[in-house]
Amino acid sequence: MLAGAIICYLLATMAIGAFASKWVKNAQDFVLAGRQLPLFLSASALFATWFGSETIFGASSEYLEHGLLGVIEDPFGGALCLLLFGLFYLKPMYKMNLLTLGDVFKKLFGKKVELIASLFMVPAFFGYVAAQLVALSLILGAVTGIDLSVGILVSAFIVVFYTFMGGMWAISITDFIQTIIIVVGLIWIAVMVTSEAGGIGNILAEAPEGSFTFFPQAAPKAWFHYLGAWAIIGLGSIPSQDIYQRVMAAKSEKVAQYSLYLASFFYLSFGLFPLFVALGAKILYPDLYLENQQMLLPEMVLQHGGLALQILFFGALLSAIMSTTSSGLLAPSAILSENIIKPLFKSKLSSAQLLWVLRTNVIIVAIIATLLANWKANIYELVAESSMLLLVSLFVPLTAGLYWKKANATGALCAIVFGMFTYLLLHSLEDLTVPAHLSATFVSALGQLIGSLLTQKNRLEI
Repeated sequence: MLAGAIICYLLATMAIGAFASKWVKNAQDFVLAGRQLPLFLSASALFATWFGSETIFGASSEYLEHGLLGVIEDPFGGALCLLLFGLFYLKPMYKMNLLTLGDVFKKLFGKKVELIASLFMVPAFFGYVAAQLVALSLILGAVTGIDLSVGILVSAFIVVFYTFMGGMWAISITDFIQTIIIVVGLIWIAVMVTSEAGGIGNILAEAPEGSFTFFPQAAPKAWFHYLGAWAIIGLGSIPSQDIYQRVMAAKSEKVAQYSLYLASFFYLSFGLFPLFVALGAKILYPDLYLENQQMLLPEMVLQHGGLALQILFFGALLSAIMSTTSSGLLAPSAILSENIIKPLFKSKLSSAQLLWVLRTNVIIVAIIATLLANWKANIYELVAESSMLLLVSLFVPLTAGLYWKKANATGALCAIVFGMFTYLLLHSLEDLTVPAHLSATFVSALGQLIGSLLTQKNRLEI
């Protein structure tokens, strides 16, 4: 019965993608839903930006091992990113009315920086999409018993079809539906666990020592790593095509801003639910031993929840992760098409041809992500690594380009190259006082500053 319901969820989601294809006439419809999303669709799309595998699976397992200090990156960093985007980045970028974040870099610094930034942006999504494919496979495996590798292939096929057909319209519609379902499901599970465990007070009282410690020890190294955790998604996802396309799909700047604030609040609020449920499940079912801690919540629902709860929980998870995966496929596909492939043809591609290039790139990105998912299957690490790449290379030049009049193309290139080189040099070293991504971001800022000041002619001199 459960497997049948899951299959119905998958087919329904694919049907939504096929239905949404009727609104896709050109690249802007495919990537930004024609910039027509109302508040309820825009806010739910932003809420669902990361509310999938890393929040339900990754964050809950990290919390059981390390307490709140282990999940500063997500959900706290994710909520911070949405808030900062609404406060500082939305207004200048929304008015540009551009298709991709690569186009923003082009407007700020010129074609060469556009190309370099795009080439640095695309690989960051491979790990992100791979994480979602792993999560989808884990769910299918829990319900049907299929192997992880087979599940990854099946998941990739389903999501590629769904994204290929409907683009951002399909993502936005399913985001709204899954937001309602996942919120209801999490509340239901939390109430069940709380009731069976003797109440909230008892769960909190039985929590392991350090579960609620929010600030690190008073030592420089601890604080550097704490701030580094905030920065991974909190700052690293700001220069991301994924969040950019969701924000810019809103029908007005005001709708986009309200959507970001609402999504930030709800993401943090409901992002804490899986942590509470995981804590209660660990106390309530101490015999539930798992080699893969990421599967604690699904296994608890399978073993101790009724059929209705199982259908709701797994259906909501599938819907959430498929939507997140779809958006993760769409983002690099848009960058590849608009900022790398289109310039090669010197604007000779028609609107219909560009749309097919976009859809073809969705397939290519999915193939690469599938290979990566089979190689590395830790969801939390895959998502973190993808955000770090954007943090160390693109966060500084984007911010400087929007707010510093002296920022120019030379400084932007120095920031991108020096930041990434420093990160690649340091990230394999162990026991660093300052995390590699924080050091690399600082070097990126120095590169932007020095490169810009030494070449003060104009912003687009390269």
